[in-house]
Amino acid sequence: MVRTCTPTARDGYMIRAVGVSEFVRDEDAVFFTGIDRVTPLRPEDTVLVADTSPAFARSRLFLESVLRRTPLPQSERGLALADGFLLDPLTYQRRPAELALAGLRPRILLADVVGLGKTLEIGLILAELIRRGRGERILVVTPQQVLEQFQHELWTRFAIPLVRLDSVGIERIQRDIPAGRNPFLYYKRVIISIDTLKNQGRYGQHLENMFWDAVVIDESHNLINEGNLRNRLARLLAARTDALLLASATPHNGDAESFAQLIGLLDPAAIADPRSYSAEQIKHLYLRRTKISREVRDEIGARWPDRGPSLPIRCPAGDKEEKIFAELTRTWLAGPERTGGSVVGQERRLFPYTLLKAFLSSHKALGSTVARRLKNATEPREIDALNDLARLVDAMDDTDSAKRTALVEQLREIGVGENSATRAVVFSESIPTLEWLRDTVPPELGLKSDQVLLMHGGCSDQQQQQIVEEFSLADSKVRLLFTGDVASEGVNLHRQCHHLVHYDLPWSLIRIEQRNGRIDRYGQQNAPQFRALILQSSVKGTKDDTTVAEKLLLREQEAHRSLGTAEAVTREFTAKKEEDRLIKDLLAGKSVEQSLAEAPPVDFMAELFGTVASEEVVAELERADVPRLFRSTEAFVREALRTVVPDLKVDDDGQMLALEPPRDLVHRLSALPASYLRTHKITERMKVTFDRDLAQRKLDQARRTQTLWPDIAYLSDLHPMVEWLVDKVQIQLVRQQAPVIAAKVTEPTFLVQGVYSNDLGQPTVVEWMAVSGLPGAPVVRDMTEVLAEAGVGPDMINTLRHPDLPTLQTLVRPAVDAARRFLDERRDEHAERVTAPLREHRSRIQEWEQTALSGIGEDSHARRKRQAVGSTVAEQERLLRSLETTGEPLVRILAVLEEDA
Repeated sequence: MVRTCTPTARDGYMIRAVGVSEFVRDEDAVFFTGIDRVTPLRPEDTVLVADTSPAFARSRLFLESVLRRTPLPQSERGLALADGFLLDPLTYQRRPAELALAGLRPRILLADVVGLGKTLEIGLILAELIRRGRGERILVVTPQQVLEQFQHELWTRFAIPLVRLDSVGIERIQRDIPAGRNPFLYYKRVIISIDTLKNQGRYGQHLENMFWDAVVIDESHNLINEGNLRNRLARLLAARTDALLLASATPHNGDAESFAQLIGLLDPAAIADPRSYSAEQIKHLYLRRTKISREVRDEIGARWPDRGPSLPIRCPAGDKEEKIFAELTRTWLAGPERTGGSVVGQERRLFPYTLLKAFLSSHKALGSTVARRLKNATEPREIDALNDLARLVDAMDDTDSAKRTALVEQLREIGVGENSATRAVVFSESIPTLEWLRDTVPPELGLKSDQVLLMHGGCSDQQQQQIVEEFSLADSKVRLLFTGDVASEGVNLHRQCHHLVHYDLPWSLIRIEQRNGRIDRYGQQNAPQFRALILQSSVKGTKDDTTVAEKLLLREQEAHRSLGTAEAVTREFTAKKEEDRLIKDLLAGKSVEQSLAEAPPVDFMAELFGTVASEEVVAELERADVPRLFRSTEAFVREALRTVVPDLKVDDDGQMLALEPPRDLVHRLSALPASYLRTHKITERMKVTFDRDLAQRKLDQARRTQTLWPDIAYLSDLHPMVEWLVDKVQIQLVRQQAPVIAAKVTEPTFLVQGVYSNDLGQPTVVEWMAVSGLPGAPVVRDMTEVLAEAGVGPDMINTLRHPDLPTLQTLVRPAVDAARRFLDERRDEHAERVTAPLREHRSRIQEWEQTALSGIGEDSHARRKRQAVGSTVAEQERLLRSLETTGEPLVRILAVLEEDA
């Protein structure tokens, strides 16, 4: 069965096909007309046959399968599948799909702030691409801790299976495929971590030779630094995919040139001068909303409770802690007036703040920092000062920590305990602090070791995924998660938890916001509650948590409520830049308030990402015109099961279908986690449903059990079982046969499919024609309208009257000729819709080229720039030519309606 047919430079047309007969079933293959013997099937040679199935079920199923299998045309920008998935019908989450489909290629940056549901937005875009025949090969790249979370969402919500290539998945590949085989050819839809994928030795050669329909890169702000492996990998992937979806709540670092590089991955001709450009130039490439954006605010309503206040819990330092504060203040943090000068030189003037921040985390963190520095210190004064700190730290024990005592009290107040269902997540920047808390806090709450989890950057990908999953299960014993900021990006911790404690606070509003977003996100059922432990000292001139951390905590809260994002306050766009600037300001004697007040001036970057309009005009979503014969996917599936696989035993209770999946259907499920297939015995007894409420209940139940994966799957249009049935139906008819259906028509009516495509094999014109008036006065009408008027549906009665096949056969050629003429006319009518966007893009490229080359000289740098600009223009021109309608049309007789007796 042919999937695509596209021209190549040297080998004729490349034909991608999938096997449907016994020996090659579900095997992908590629043929070249310049190498292989390929025989086109001519519509004039179509043979008409009688349909003897009850209610002409085989014919109706065949027509529906062709309608479903035919991609929507390039000019169709409306959403086709938005209502067919297991998620709330929120327009704001569908808006990115609308933006992606509006461009020449689906290439956008999803920059919504933390918690709005970017994974769901990505799923909706991928679903629309699959429906358009542009999502066959998909690569999703995420941080390792969210691999399973992302895979789970795409399967349970959209029924899109992705092969997860974490460390376990890679071992599976090595067992399942021949040595040296490209794993990305073996698996069509893959999810892999950025750190695994950047392993050039293992994957570099495979990526070089791959082309994807769609690439998704989550947390894409990690790609910005030019020259690093992630950046090089992103540029490689961007050049080898049609659709490119980048996602990040913090999509840039405040540097215009760095952000221009990121935008350049999406559209190399969007920005002429990377040092100066406007939001208008890139508005077609990004979308950013906050919780207070109008469309978001109006739709969320009570679905996402408002967060509670961020409570600073002041912890007066004990005597031994005050001695450390005094030593830090006197020896390390004193100003230039200090007798004898600073302990460290100017080149290491930030190190005292490293010590301070470590101590504000815990004495364990300070001790670890001091020990590491002592290994490399060479100056006697610094070594003496470090040893003094080490002795003060050694003098402390667990009971001397005011914050640790307060943490136990706060957790008790929250209700965390052995026999309580309440859960809490505790964040710290320091691994020594986390390990110490994990060892010492649980016993005081009566918690056993299996009720506590610890996660930090030193955990493997499998450990991180297992920790997140276990914390998300309702029936898990876990009540307390100690975690570092590895969990502050992308991880869902809100399923069973709405309490978060900052044991120590980052000196960054962005990082505080990211942490809070782990439980303050779409899908949270309770008002999120935040606490922060504030170590307070009475030492004169010290910089305790009340000096910095407490003020940042409250400022983030204020920014969240009034502006929707913390970036609007500091106008810095990475946590590191925020913290570095704050420390430098503190070194200069400024307060936190002064530092925030002296944020960089509002430039276009701040206007673009630091603030979001809350009263923007909201337009209605455009819906696609999707032809179909069956009233629903459920009706199609039930009819197909009865007709195409009648020997398959299906238990049907009205809500759920249960069956033993045949081998070729099991093969299509192999992308899913082996543990999921094994736990629910999917390959032995598969359970599916069209009932959205039942599917949601089963998904909710799964979150309360030892697996997040439900035992009953929701049957969306994209589910492998639906696609399996579509293919089963397609191969029921012998090649180049078309059935004859007795219906309410007054003369023979030929149902014909007509498609024009571009060089990429993407349809540009799709027509569903009903041709009557043959042979002398052909009339062409819309096929779906004629089918409705003719009463083609489940209530038909097949009397088994034999049609007049010889007479009808003489009308085949006139029907094809009439369809071709009509299709050519429609091509001309569609030409403007197809070419107008291409013409507009050509004009933009010319303007970009002029601006990019304006005023450059004749030196070597200018020559390199001319060469780069010329290369970009040539590549864009090749893209535009490839999107133009070209070649011969596909004309196919699908069926014939004749007058019933």
